Amino acid sequence: MKKSEVYLVAAEDRGAGARRCLKHFPLPDYTNKTVYVKPNFNTADPSPGSTHVDTLDALLEGVRAANAKKIVVGERSGPAVTAEVFEAKGLAALCGKYGAEVLNFETMPEAGWITVDRPGFHWPGGLQIPRAVLDADASVATCCLKTHGFGGVFSCSLKLAVGLTPEDFHLLHDGPDMRKMIAEINVAYTPDLVIADAVEVFTDGGPMEGKRYRANLMLAGSDRIALDAVGLAVLKSVGSNSAIMDTPIFAQEQIVRAVELGLGAAGPSEIEIVTDDEASAQIAARVGEILQKG
Repeated sequence: MKKSEVYLVAAEDRGAGARRCLKHFPLPDYTNKTVYVKPNFNTADPSPGSTHVDTLDALLEGVRAANAKKIVVGERSGPAVTAEVFEAKGLAALCGKYGAEVLNFETMPEAGWITVDRPGFHWPGGLQIPRAVLDADASVATCCLKTHGFGGVFSCSLKLAVGLTPEDFHLLHDGPDMRKMIAEINVAYTPDLVIADAVEVFTDGGPMEGKRYRANLMLAGSDRIALDAVGLAVLKSVGSNSAIMDTPIFAQEQIVRAVELGLGAAGPSEIEIVTDDEASAQIAARVGEILQKG
């Protein structure tokens, strides 16, 4: 069986690191296609609190170079006000550079949402997803690797999808099924590529602020389970909180539920960490050993 590849590159410069990710995983030809781009803008806090403008710039550059007919960047922030986050991040100017449309999901009318439901979902009545995301021909995304202090345990590519739902902090965060619900959102869209910024990570706290560690890494892949599993191995390699260090990677509830839903790799043996330089290879070897041990 072909393994899910996760590309790992040592990088201090996010833009350069993201471009290396795109070189390793070239985007498909998007001629005549609408491409949805998902950033991590729950707040405007400095990375890893939110997507760094250099990372998003590189990703938009890659989508434009792939001949997309239309690019849509959409997000719902929280607890911050989405419009204020967009302004603080300079999103209008950045998207204007690439002719991309900006969508604020927080202010979208009811007609802009579609209910997605599956047997066994933990979302009462199903979950709401923006019509623009479901109507897009393709998606790409970028997330930040960090711990999550409000019940998610960790935040990477699976947790990124929370910004696709209407703001309902209490529905998601106050019940016993938060981590399962996070995984379930990911049924609604399948990015061609996710780039994870691990130049700086939160090893405790998060998602807005936390204990920082400069890992100087960028990760990329199309399998969100594999990407998150490697991200957890990175956090374990640099030392994190007990919720990360004391739980096997494939026992994390987000990943358990994602595996049940068939969203990607079912275990470490189905993942291959790849890279293309010696410095990155040394890090990949250490991270890979942790991944295989769980």
